[in-house]
Formats: sequence, C-alpha cells, structure tokens
Amino acid sequence: MILARRLMLPLALLGIAAAPPKPPADLGPNLERFDYPYPVKRFRMVSQGQPLEIAYMDLTPKRPNGRTVVLLHGKNFCGATWGETAHALAVGGYRVIAIDQLGFCKSSKPSAYQYSFHGLAEIDLKLIDSLGVDRFVLVGHSMGGILATRLALLHPLRIEQLVLVNPLGLANRLAQGVPYADLDSLVAEENATTAASIKAYQLRNYYHGRWDRDYDKWVDMLAGMYRGAGKPTVVQAQARASEMIQTQPVAYEFGRLSVPTTLMVGMLDTTAFGRQRAPLEVRDSIPAIPALARRVVGQIPDGRLIPFDDLGHAPHVEAPARFQTALLKLLAERRGRPAQER
Repeated sequence: MILARRLMLPLALLGIAAAPPKPPADLGPNLERFDYPYPVKRFRMVSQGQPLEIAYMDLTPKRPNGRTVVLLHGKNFCGATWGETAHALAVGGYRVIAIDQLGFCKSSKPSAYQYSFHGLAEIDLKLIDSLGVDRFVLVGHSMGGILATRLALLHPLRIEQLVLVNPLGLANRLAQGVPYADLDSLVAEENATTAASIKAYQLRNYYHGRWDRDYDKWVDMLAGMYRGAGKPTVVQAQARASEMIQTQPVAYEFGRLSVPTTLMVGMLDTTAFGRQRAPLEVRDSIPAIPALARRVVGQIPDGRLIPFDDLGHAPHVEAPARFQTALLKLLAERRGRPAQER
C-alpha cells in the first residue's frame, strides 16, 4: 500500500533555508550502485556503429487486463522515479514498461553520439517490439513528453493513448528569447553540477519551495552519476541531451497528433527550459509549462487537460496517490479508438 504523504510546509514559513544535501556516493556513470524498485533488464542493439544497452523494467500484473503502459522519464529523472506509478498500474492489471533512455541513468552513454528525439523514439520502439507488444498507452514526463509526442507522431497506429505529464517542448524557447547554448557551454554547465545545485533547481522550479525528504534520494541518484571517474561520460551525455531539447521542440506539431492525448500538469511548475540564460529584460516574459499547456491543448484534435492546481513539475513524485488515481481513471475512460478506425 502507498502511504499518505507527510504534510509539507514552505521552508520560508519554517524560517530555515533548504539544507544542503550530504555529498552523494559514487553510484557509477550507469547507476551501477543504485538499486531500482524492480528488476532491471537490458535490450542490446547497435546504433551509429556502437553497441548499446537500454535498461528497462517490465512489470507483469497478476491479473492482466490485456493493456500495456510505457513510461518515459524526464531529463532530471530516471525509470526508477516511476516506481510507485508502475506499481499502481500493475495492480490495476496493466503490463508496465519503464525505459531508461539512451544516455541516461542505467542505459549506455555512448561517446560522440548524435542524439535526436526521432532516433530515441525508434530505439524505444525496437525495444517494445522485442517484448512482443503491439499497441500501448504512452506516458511521457518532462523531456519524456517531447519524446512521447515524437513517437506518437511517427507511429500513431501503435499508440492507444498519449499522456504528457508536465512536458517540455510546448514552445520553441529559442524563438522566445533564450539564447542558443552550444555543446561546449552545456558541458561547462554540466561540469558544475552538484547535489546542492540539483536540489536548489528542483526546489525552485519543480516543488514550488516545498521539500520532502523523500526527494533527497532522487537528488542523490542524479548527483551520484557525476561522482568518480565516470563523470566525463555523464557530462557529455547530459550536455548532448540538453542540446537536443533546446533545438528539437515539438511545439509546431501538436495539431498533427491523431491519438487521444491528455496533458496532466502540475500548475505550480515554473520550469522553462534554458530561461536562466535569457537576458534579464525578457526572462520574465518567457512562460512556464502551465501557461503553455492551456494554449497547446486547444491545438490537439483530441486533447484534454487535467490540472493539479497545487502541484509542480513532477506530480507523480510529489503526490503519487493522487496522480495514480487520476491516471488510472483516465486510462479507464479514454481507451482510444481501434486502429482500423483511425
């Protein structure tokens, strides 16, 4: 059973600042020393001339309902972050596949790799095909929202429903005034990453000034990849992922979606990718995800918005029971049109 979350008070009301986390352990560049909530499997393939391993969890329900849900994580998250959601879905009868994207978490981080959302979508589909899954529900969070949208645009007949949780890519940030950051600049930013900087960023943008100690394990998970000899590998992969996010939005393509699509959005999210690099005179005019979500949902032919008015960027982490209830209800109500009707 999922326990009720503790009441969380704003840190400012408590009169204390966010306590800096203890230095994380060296968890290895592929999180070799970080335990996931379920067994991790490996999909092996070759891409751009390099042998790769894609890590994933595959949960089989005790009482299957015949449907599969694929979960895609965000840039500052991993497949493990879906643990509680995956459990709830499996209890509800769904087979659940939670993938660590190439370049992230327990998956390979190849050198000199050209990242694209098109390429990642095709890799994910090959993994899904290898598991014998035909049609599936696709849920993408944050960066995973861009990837999920791209996959649904490329292969609409494979997707029953598309669920985007506080997705990135709802706007072209470069067109809104965020300066382009080249790979060298992004590498410098990643090299400066620490547990304290991760926590400060998430406290400010994701959790609207409220911090639960349960979030510390996710900070330690991310920061632990930057410790030790594997740091350069992680830095390169993360910098290339950031370059991909800033240059490959899906903002202009939501009108082409032909699958039932729902945005589940924590409305206190202040995330606007790259905004910290924008000139001060335009920074305040760059909208965050909630404002963009209200605009974008009207562009989607079969679009719907489910707002969480008091939550931030990661509702499945901040209020897992509420998020799971809403997601299970959504999946039960909106099963999607049969493929032959599309």
